[in-house]
Amino acid sequence: MICKFRAICKTLQYSCTHVNCPAVAQAIKILEKAPEKRTTMAKRIQLVLTQDISKLGKSGDLVEVAPGYARNYLIPKSLATRATPGILKQVERRRELERQRQLELKQQAQEQKEALEKVESFNIAKQVGEAEAIFGTVTTQEVTDVIQQITGLEVDRRGITIPDISRLGTYEAEIKLYSDVTAKVSIQVVAS
Repeated sequence: MICKFRAICKTLQYSCTHVNCPAVAQAIKILEKAPEKRTTMAKRIQLVLTQDISKLGKSGDLVEVAPGYARNYLIPKSLATRATPGILKQVERRRELERQRQLELKQQAQEQKEALEKVESFNIAKQVGEAEAIFGTVTTQEVTDVIQQITGLEVDRRGITIPDISRLGTYEAEIKLYSDVTAKVSIQVVAS
Protein backbone atom coordinates (compact mmCIF):
# COMPACT_ATOMS: atom_id res chain seq x y z
CA MET A 1 0.00 0.00 0.00
CA ILE A 2 1.38 3.43 -1.02
CA CYS A 3 0.98 6.27 1.41
CA LYS A 4 -0.45 9.38 -0.27
CA PHE A 5 -0.34 11.45 2.88
CA ARG A 6 3.21 10.91 4.15
CA ALA A 7 4.64 13.97 2.32
CA ILE A 8 1.85 16.16 3.61
CA CYS A 9 2.36 14.92 7.14
CA LYS A 10 6.11 15.50 6.84
CA THR A 11 5.76 19.11 5.63
CA LEU A 12 3.22 19.86 8.35
CA GLN A 13 5.58 18.25 10.89
CA TYR A 14 3.07 15.70 12.11
CA SER A 15 4.28 12.30 13.17
CA CYS A 16 3.29 9.93 10.37
CA THR A 17 2.18 6.38 11.03
CA HIS A 18 1.58 5.47 7.39
CA VAL A 19 3.32 2.66 5.59
CA ASN A 20 6.75 3.50 4.14
CA CYS A 21 7.17 3.11 0.41
CA PRO A 22 10.03 3.99 -1.98
CA ALA A 23 7.99 6.63 -3.88
CA VAL A 24 7.02 8.43 -0.69
CA ALA A 25 10.56 8.22 0.69
CA GLN A 26 11.91 9.76 -2.53
CA ALA A 27 9.31 12.57 -2.39
CA ILE A 28 10.28 13.27 1.21
CA LYS A 29 13.97 13.55 0.25
CA ILE A 30 13.10 16.01 -2.52
CA LEU A 31 11.00 18.08 -0.13
CA GLU A 32 13.78 18.14 2.45
CA LYS A 33 16.35 19.31 -0.11
CA ALA A 34 14.09 22.07 -1.50
CA PRO A 35 15.20 25.54 -0.44
CA GLU A 36 12.99 27.34 2.00
CA LYS A 37 10.81 30.10 0.67
CA ARG A 38 12.07 33.59 1.23
CA THR A 39 10.46 34.88 4.40
CA THR A 40 12.14 38.29 4.62
CA MET A 41 10.75 41.26 2.79
CA ALA A 42 12.65 42.88 -0.04
CA LYS A 43 15.08 45.61 0.86
CA ARG A 44 13.89 49.17 0.71
CA ILE A 45 15.33 51.50 -1.88
CA GLN A 46 16.70 54.96 -1.14
CA LEU A 47 15.48 57.70 -3.48
CA VAL A 48 15.78 61.46 -3.67
CA LEU A 49 12.44 63.15 -4.40
CA THR A 50 12.37 65.58 -7.32
CA GLN A 51 8.86 66.88 -6.48
CA ASP A 52 6.77 67.28 -3.33
CA ILE A 53 4.70 64.16 -2.66
CA SER A 54 2.07 64.21 0.05
CA LYS A 55 2.63 61.72 2.87
CA LEU A 56 6.15 60.99 1.58
CA GLY A 57 8.22 64.15 1.60
CA LYS A 58 9.28 67.37 -0.04
CA SER A 59 11.49 67.91 -3.05
CA GLY A 60 15.11 67.05 -2.23
CA ASP A 61 14.27 64.73 0.68
CA LEU A 62 16.00 61.36 0.94
CA VAL A 63 13.33 58.67 1.44
CA GLU A 64 13.26 54.89 1.69
CA VAL A 65 10.44 53.17 -0.20
CA ALA A 66 9.47 49.70 -1.31
CA PRO A 67 11.18 48.57 -4.52
CA GLY A 68 7.89 48.13 -6.39
CA TYR A 69 6.69 51.61 -5.49
CA ALA A 70 9.97 53.07 -6.71
CA ARG A 71 10.23 50.96 -9.85
CA ASN A 72 6.59 51.16 -10.96
CA TYR A 73 5.52 54.65 -9.89
CA LEU A 74 8.11 57.12 -8.60
CA ILE A 75 10.95 56.62 -11.10
CA PRO A 76 8.84 56.28 -14.32
CA LYS A 77 6.88 59.44 -13.47
CA SER A 78 10.13 61.31 -12.70
CA LEU A 79 8.99 61.98 -9.13
CA ALA A 80 12.24 60.60 -7.71
CA THR A 81 15.74 59.51 -8.69
CA ARG A 82 17.98 56.83 -7.24
CA ALA A 83 20.27 58.02 -4.46
CA THR A 84 23.85 58.01 -5.68
CA PRO A 85 26.81 59.61 -3.89
CA GLY A 86 26.82 62.53 -6.33
CA ILE A 87 23.11 63.19 -5.90
CA LEU A 88 23.46 62.94 -2.11
CA LYS A 89 26.14 65.65 -2.23
CA GLN A 90 23.84 67.87 -4.30
CA VAL A 91 21.02 67.33 -1.82
CA GLU A 92 23.32 68.21 1.07
CA ARG A 93 24.38 71.45 -0.69
CA ARG A 94 20.75 72.38 -1.35
CA ARG A 95 19.83 71.73 2.28
CA GLU A 96 22.66 73.96 3.48
CA LEU A 97 21.58 76.77 1.12
CA GLU A 98 17.96 76.40 2.28
CA ARG A 99 19.04 76.48 5.93
CA GLN A 100 21.01 79.69 5.31
CA ARG A 101 18.04 81.23 3.49
CA GLN A 102 15.74 80.34 6.39
CA LEU A 103 18.18 81.93 8.85
CA GLU A 104 18.18 85.14 6.79
CA LEU A 105 14.37 85.18 6.68
CA LYS A 106 14.23 84.67 10.44
CA GLN A 107 16.71 87.53 10.98
CA GLN A 108 14.61 89.83 8.77
CA ALA A 109 11.51 88.84 10.72
CA GLN A 110 13.25 89.70 14.01
CA GLU A 111 14.17 93.13 12.64
CA GLN A 112 10.58 93.71 11.48
CA LYS A 113 9.30 92.67 14.90
CA GLU A 114 11.56 95.20 16.63
CA ALA A 115 10.46 97.95 14.21
CA LEU A 116 6.77 97.16 14.75
CA GLU A 117 7.04 97.05 18.53
CA LYS A 118 8.78 100.45 18.63
CA VAL A 119 5.55 102.08 17.43
CA GLU A 120 3.26 102.62 20.43
CA SER A 121 -0.02 102.18 18.59
CA PHE A 122 -1.46 102.24 15.12
CA ASN A 123 -4.52 104.48 14.72
CA ILE A 124 -7.37 103.41 12.48
CA ALA A 125 -10.19 105.89 11.84
CA LYS A 126 -13.72 104.49 11.45
CA GLN A 127 -17.19 105.99 11.25
CA VAL A 128 -18.99 105.88 14.57
CA GLY A 129 -22.67 105.32 15.34
CA GLU A 130 -24.50 105.30 18.64
CA ALA A 131 -22.73 104.22 21.86
CA GLU A 132 -19.27 104.33 20.25
CA ALA A 133 -20.15 101.42 17.95
CA ILE A 134 -18.33 101.54 14.64
CA PHE A 135 -19.85 100.86 11.24
CA GLY A 136 -18.43 97.62 9.89
CA THR A 137 -15.34 96.13 11.46
CA VAL A 138 -11.58 96.57 11.32
CA THR A 139 -10.10 94.21 8.75
CA THR A 140 -6.61 92.78 8.43
CA GLN A 141 -6.19 94.69 5.17
CA GLU A 142 -6.78 98.00 7.00
CA VAL A 143 -4.21 97.02 9.62
CA THR A 144 -1.72 96.13 6.85
CA ASP A 145 -2.29 99.48 5.13
CA VAL A 146 -1.76 101.46 8.36
CA ILE A 147 1.43 99.53 9.18
CA GLN A 148 2.80 100.20 5.69
CA GLN A 149 1.97 103.93 5.91
CA ILE A 150 3.62 104.40 9.31
CA THR A 151 6.63 102.07 9.21
CA GLY A 152 7.06 101.36 5.50
CA LEU A 153 7.12 97.60 6.20
CA GLU A 154 5.12 95.20 4.08
CA VAL A 155 3.28 92.67 6.23
CA ASP A 156 1.25 89.74 4.92
CA ARG A 157 -2.37 90.29 5.96
CA ARG A 158 -2.89 86.53 6.34
CA GLY A 159 -0.43 86.55 9.25
CA ILE A 160 -2.41 89.14 11.23
CA THR A 161 -4.74 87.99 14.00
CA ILE A 162 -7.10 90.63 15.41
CA PRO A 163 -10.02 90.26 17.80
CA ASP A 164 -13.57 91.22 16.81
CA ILE A 165 -13.53 94.99 16.83
CA SER A 166 -16.95 96.63 16.94
CA ARG A 167 -16.34 99.62 19.23
CA LEU A 168 -13.84 102.41 19.67
CA GLY A 169 -10.87 101.60 21.86
CA THR A 170 -7.47 99.98 22.02
CA TYR A 171 -6.95 96.38 20.92
CA GLU A 172 -4.01 93.97 20.73
CA ALA A 173 -3.15 92.32 17.41
CA GLU A 174 -0.65 89.56 16.73
CA ILE A 175 1.37 89.57 13.54
CA LYS A 176 3.06 86.32 12.57
CA LEU A 177 6.19 87.33 10.69
CA TYR A 178 7.88 83.92 10.64
CA SER A 179 7.09 80.46 11.96
CA ASP A 180 8.34 81.31 15.46
CA VAL A 181 8.51 85.13 15.32
CA THR A 182 5.33 86.93 16.36
CA ALA A 183 4.97 90.65 17.02
CA LYS A 184 2.27 92.12 19.27
CA VAL A 185 1.04 95.57 18.31
CA SER A 186 -1.54 97.92 19.72
CA ILE A 187 -4.35 99.12 17.46
CA GLN A 188 -6.33 102.19 18.46
CA VAL A 189 -9.72 102.60 16.78
CA VAL A 190 -10.72 106.28 16.70
CA ALA A 191 -13.69 108.18 15.30
CA SER A 192 -13.20 109.72 11.87
